Amino acid sequence: MSQLLSPRREVGEFRKRYKWMGLVVFLVFGGLIAWMGVLQVAQGEDWQAASRENITRTIRLPATRGLIRDVRGRVIAENRPSYVVYVTPQLLQEGDRTRIEELMSLDEAARARFRERLDAVPPRRRTHQIPMFRDIDRDQLAALETHSIDLPALDVVARPLRTYPFGVLGAHAVGYLNEVSAEDLARLDEEGREGYGAGDRIGRTGVERAHQEELRGRRGFRRVLVDARGRRPDGALLMGRTEEEVHRPEPGHDLVLTLDMELMRAAQRAFGGHPSGAAVVVDVNDGSIRALYSKPAYDPNDMSGGISHDDYGVLRDNPFRPLIDKTIFDSWFPGSTFKPISALAALGDAVLDPSQRVECVGFYEIGRQRMRCTSAHGDVDMSQSLVQSCNVYFYKLAEQVGLERLNRYARLFGLGERTGVGINSEARGFLATREWYQERFGRFRVGYTLNTAIGQGNTRTTLLQLALAYAALANGGTLYEPRLIESVREPDGTLVRESQPRVRRRLDLSEAHLAYVNEALNGVVNEPNGTAYEVRLGGVDVSGKTGTAEIAPGTPRANLDPAQAWYFNRSHAWFAGFAPAAAPEVAIVVLVEHGGAGGKAAAPIGLQVLEDYLGGPTTTARNARPRSGSGAR
Repeated sequence: MSQLLSPRREVGEFRKRYKWMGLVVFLVFGGLIAWMGVLQVAQGEDWQAASRENITRTIRLPATRGLIRDVRGRVIAENRPSYVVYVTPQLLQEGDRTRIEELMSLDEAARARFRERLDAVPPRRRTHQIPMFRDIDRDQLAALETHSIDLPALDVVARPLRTYPFGVLGAHAVGYLNEVSAEDLARLDEEGREGYGAGDRIGRTGVERAHQEELRGRRGFRRVLVDARGRRPDGALLMGRTEEEVHRPEPGHDLVLTLDMELMRAAQRAFGGHPSGAAVVVDVNDGSIRALYSKPAYDPNDMSGGISHDDYGVLRDNPFRPLIDKTIFDSWFPGSTFKPISALAALGDAVLDPSQRVECVGFYEIGRQRMRCTSAHGDVDMSQSLVQSCNVYFYKLAEQVGLERLNRYARLFGLGERTGVGINSEARGFLATREWYQERFGRFRVGYTLNTAIGQGNTRTTLLQLALAYAALANGGTLYEPRLIESVREPDGTLVRESQPRVRRRLDLSEAHLAYVNEALNGVVNEPNGTAYEVRLGGVDVSGKTGTAEIAPGTPRANLDPAQAWYFNRSHAWFAGFAPAAAPEVAIVVLVEHGGAGGKAAAPIGLQVLEDYLGGPTTTARNARPRSGSGAR
């Protein structure tokens, strides 16, 4: 009986095991099915994209950068066609390096640089397209295109190259481009600015940098089918299509600036043989910047094209500092161009009677110190002290007005604070206080106030600050924020946005006081004893003020030729004014670095620029609006 039951036990035992085996198989296959569902449904797009990458190559298509125009529609920054050679190191076959070198007609030095760059590509980037040659010539392009099928590692991509038709003119304001670095890419990623990659170019200075996002556009791409060796087979389908997949790039917006390049040319001509200086012209009625001229300057075509280390060293070591924007980056002692502010400080708080006369014998004694004047002017009132630029009168005025009141009026006119122009690094300027003097020198002297009243001491201003201040003098007391961008437009000319004038503050000044000071400024140019009378032109009625600002004492730069040292110890020459005097349109400030007397060096430049801009046949055209049509991109 037990023998009969034994097979039954075995069958039962087998059935139990069978159930467990079935459960295991069910779980295994169920897990596989579930995983396949995850791969095909939840992660399907990711795997599909990965499979595409195995058989396709993506070629980036650069966007056309927006144009930059001046207020009359002249193109300041544009693009010309060029070609960039990209190499994917991982796809290089034996002999490809030599073949590329031969097709490019490289000399020994260029071959060495090419191989060095290839070897320096890290493993993680060897599957990427690396830009190797830029702006190749027609012969090189033809040779590479002819043999492109045999060189799967190589791609030639048309890429717009930034060019600047006006060269050095306006270089600091317009700026330039160069290639992004690894640090740039990390910073841009942190800032959430997407779409940048190795080989891209970004604005480094000026408008090119400040308006990078509006100008750059959005790049596109082209996907092509390749085989296992990276070659493009003929007649193949790409993701179900017979044609390449192309996402066209989006061009950037065009910028229209308030600058007038013809006015900038006038400044360039007027500066003539002066080696260094700057000029700013602003519209007195809305704060638009018509000219930002800084001399000497660099050529943005060289900077964008990849300047050599030696050539950059020449710019860097030039004692006249061509890399510096003298209109806003540097601040300077304003000299006698500050005197109208000192006069208004005295008039505004009724500190003294402007008709009160002061005797000038050529110097002013305070304690044991003798502070000199430009000459012995005799008896002068406030008006004549401005016309003849008498320091003695303003020394006497400063004793009654005081440092705090002088600084308060200077701040009212925007000195000592950045204008907010929005490009490059802008200096704040400086207005020294009583506390600052006490902390720095241990005591406060009355002489500090006297020097402040004539724009010396430790009062510093930028050219743009001073130009906006004189614009406020001319327009009746409205201090504007500077306006550099006129409008932003689509490539076809469609308006995207237009900037509007912005008032920083309206100065609480008496119209009679402003009229009094402005009449005196007109006498500077038009009265026989005025400091700019000898260089007046007569075509345009100009009001203004000359200035001669002494430099801080010290030894000239060590790298200067001793024979040139005398020049760098000379005073800076100033002229600040506005025109036409009866109905002002623009204010101008001119600085000739180490130019000497303002009436002899700076005033002729300022008057000539105003004559060219307001007195010539193009007068009615200077307010022309920008063209709405598209131009060469």
